[in-house]
Amino acid sequence: MDRLLAFEALLLKWQGKINLISPNTLNSLWNRHILDSAQLAGLAPAYARTWVDIGSGAGFPGLVVAILLRERAEFRAFLVESDQRKGAFLSEAIRVTGARAEVHMVRIEDFVPETPPDVVSARALAPLGQILAWTSSFWGKDTIGLFPKGRTAAEELTQAAKDWIFEHEAIASQSDPSGTVLKLWGLNHANPRHANR
Repeated sequence: MDRLLAFEALLLKWQGKINLISPNTLNSLWNRHILDSAQLAGLAPAYARTWVDIGSGAGFPGLVVAILLRERAEFRAFLVESDQRKGAFLSEAIRVTGARAEVHMVRIEDFVPETPPDVVSARALAPLGQILAWTSSFWGKDTIGLFPKGRTAAEELTQAAKDWIFEHEAIASQSDPSGTVLKLWGLNHANPRHANR
């Protein structure tokens, strides 16, 4: 909790310089952003040691997860954020909180992990189909995806299923009564010529 409070204080300090989160969500920072991100840590499989979070922005959900799972042996989160200012914030937040994470200030398309991650996440970034297109190249057979979504979750699943084959579970959000966390696994392209490894 101390580390999350340190993260909150840093975010509020930097928010005055750069727009890390929407100003109208500042009053609901804990529920809207921190709890919404924290719930993913509880959904991570016990074997998870590598976590790739794309479009990390202000650290949601990847940095919050890295803070919560920092005691897990060999855990490492890779935060992919192309915005240099947000990347600088994330680097400072990692230093302040001691999170087991590293920032990659590159476009998602240019990020290449050394090994397939155990978990891929993204929050408030893009429709599910686009997220899968960006990340499919580094999914392994045991990789799972965790994606918090709002009211469009079912529609996004339907659209994504036109191009992708996957198993999924829709989990009720702990932070938003209208929200859902989509858990995906077994990702493959629907077109065999583009089949994922």
